[in-house]
Amino acid sequence: MKPREIVLSTTPTPEEIAALRLGDIVYLNGLMYTAREGVYMRALEDKANIPMELPSQSAANFHCSPAATIRPDGSFDMGAVTATASFRFAKWLPEWMAKTGAKLIIGKGGMSSKDYKSYFVPNGAVYLSTVGYGTGALLGRGVDNVEAVHWHEELGIAQAMWVIRCNRMGPFIVASDLNGSCLFERENERIKENLHRVYEGTKPAVLKRFGETDDRSDELIG
Repeated sequence: MKPREIVLSTTPTPEEIAALRLGDIVYLNGLMYTAREGVYMRALEDKANIPMELPSQSAANFHCSPAATIRPDGSFDMGAVTATASFRFAKWLPEWMAKTGAKLIIGKGGMSSKDYKSYFVPNGAVYLSTVGYGTGALLGRGVDNVEAVHWHEELGIAQAMWVIRCNRMGPFIVASDLNGSCLFERENERIKENLHRVYEGTKPAVLKRFGETDDRSDELIG
């Protein structure tokens, strides 16, 4: 079944968030801000004042490294926005969501259903994942304008809080819902159900080298 395509505001209503289903394809309109460990530590651990009105201006926090520069005249040039792995920031997310009202956490790779149920569900938030790799330039097409860059002198370009005006930025895929379900865990379970069929007729491992196993569900990560 073809996934639904949804255009969503970066300040979505509770009803709009509740209507999202795992696997929906989402495009975003409105203001989005980047926040990674530098912003989280400055705002939550150092208690610095957040330089935006959240969540009224934006409820969308993108974990990314913008391919961007600040020109000598103070204007900005952003060619691409590359998502980074969100699990790295999980420990800050409960406090961040409670403090800022963030409802859309966007990044790469996602987290586990345990994290979603513990961190996201109590705050009425969902996770949107980028689709595949090498999509930085594609997402960059959805950047209408860079509205501001906060804390770039203190944190540097990559860690600063970039405020981006989005126009149909995406595609993003809904990877968690308000029940705390995880898209990737659900799909992995479906794959495992039929995994044995892929190996039907193959011979057992002979050399028994490191990493070889006849358990087709066992993965070796080097």
